[in-house]
Amino acid sequence: MNLDPLLARFSHTRENQGKAIFSTLSIAGNKLQTLFDNHIPELTLKQFMLLSLVRQSEAPLTFTQLGSLLGCSRQNIKKLADALGKKGFVTIEESPRDPRAFCICPTDRAHSYFQTDFAAYREELACLFDVYTDEEMETLFHLLSRLYTGIAHLEQRARENATKHTGNVPE
Repeated sequence: MNLDPLLARFSHTRENQGKAIFSTLSIAGNKLQTLFDNHIPELTLKQFMLLSLVRQSEAPLTFTQLGSLLGCSRQNIKKLADALGKKGFVTIEESPRDPRAFCICPTDRAHSYFQTDFAAYREELACLFDVYTDEEMETLFHLLSRLYTGIAHLEQRARENATKHTGNVPE
């Protein structure tokens, strides 16, 4: 499908560009999730993202902390962690800092997965970004990093609106 006419229609104003970028992020996310879920065995993209964060973290993170990082609820993290636990990738342990909270810890199988099984897909991941020059890649990295600032502004606005309507401060 040739997207050029559609892109041209949305390129003339900042508002339309914002709409196009938002749509692109949503569509790209869906396409990447479908490709990943259908192509890589054992883990869904969401499970992979959680496992990757757990593995890269310097200290064990709670369900709530991981939910904040991944942009989902504590309950969604628990569901993903349970699935990863059943597959032998993680253990769920009491938090060393708060006995009421639980942390997700990677197992040896998780470390092995990234060294062996996932190594085969690194080349395919690189293919996704082969279309960019080094300079474009650096620019894209910085711009997407700044997107998190915009998301934080949107989250703050949502909290303020919730407080105005209910008088309660949401978590």
